[in-house]
Amino acid sequence: MKFFIDTANLAQIKEAHDLGILDGVTTNPSLMAKEGIKGEDAVMQHYLTICELVDGDVSAEVLSTSVDEIIEEGKKLAAIHPNIVVKVPMIKDGVKALKWFSDNGIKTNCTLVFSAGQAILAAKAGANYVSPFIGRIDDSNWDGVELIKQIAQIYKIQGYKTEILSASIRSPLHIVKCAEAGSDVITSPLEPILGLLKHPLTDLGLAKFLEDAKKMRTELATAK
Repeated sequence: MKFFIDTANLAQIKEAHDLGILDGVTTNPSLMAKEGIKGEDAVMQHYLTICELVDGDVSAEVLSTSVDEIIEEGKKLAAIHPNIVVKVPMIKDGVKALKWFSDNGIKTNCTLVFSAGQAILAAKAGANYVSPFIGRIDDSNWDGVELIKQIAQIYKIQGYKTEILSASIRSPLHIVKCAEAGSDVITSPLEPILGLLKHPLTDLGLAKFLEDAKKMRTELATAK
């Protein structure tokens, strides 16, 4: 399973990269605005900076909702860098645009997916990635991870090549459950990724090792 980080923060991207586990980045206008990046030129430049930091796919989201405008905006985004993946919303014109991008060699990520039916349409239209928002599904009193399992089963049976990119990750447990469910990719803020490092027994074990090592050094020094 590949790890993407969901942010526009360069320091967080670098930290995930330095861990040695980063495969890509997803971001969106809201995350850009959170970092104070405004205006088309600034956003385009920021996407380029991210692409230069990460050797992997970088999802860049369109703001348009009509097919012709989605295509034109997507072409501009794709021209920024070969690693750009155009993020397209799961709407009727979005599906039309996914097909055009697929036919013209532009990689896509179909976003805002909340059902298996939507995931089937995205795959049929040729999306490279489909992004179910599991945290938001959980918020609506359904099980987001079960949707990942369902999509994974359908894609396996039907032979679809679209990768499942689990989004709206809220916790380290979400990441583990997505791996169990057959997700190809997760995209997460930095905190849940770092949360995978943590376990109280690891902390206790390390403290004990360090304590024993300190005693051993003290005994060796005394023996001398």
